[in-house]
Amino acid sequence: LINKQNKTTGSLFQQNTKAKDLGTESGAENKSRYLVNAIHYVHQNAWKAGLVKKIEDWPYSSFPGYCGLRNDELCNKDLMMSLTGYDFSSFYNDSYNEIDGFDEKDFL
Repeated sequence: LINKQNKTTGSLFQQNTKAKDLGTESGAENKSRYLVNAIHYVHQNAWKAGLVKKIEDWPYSSFPGYCGLRNDELCNKDLMMSLTGYDFSSFYNDSYNEIDGFDEKDFL
């Protein structure tokens, strides 16, 4: 009813979304780093909020798939590798590190 009245769509609490160009043109290294940082940031959320003791304990995460603790199709490691050149052998340890050049507003 409110959407119809205001001629809007979606959730009443829908926020404006942001998009980042992660293409491979100019600045590809920074864009790749941003994508890797964004994935680590998302995986760290429940852990940093104190909802779990370890990142891998959050049951709604693709983290176990990315670090090889679970064999599933929630993540596409090949795609991430092709976009970023990321070496997954360090993914688990990297996930527990502070994010380089982290500015939380970049992810919000």
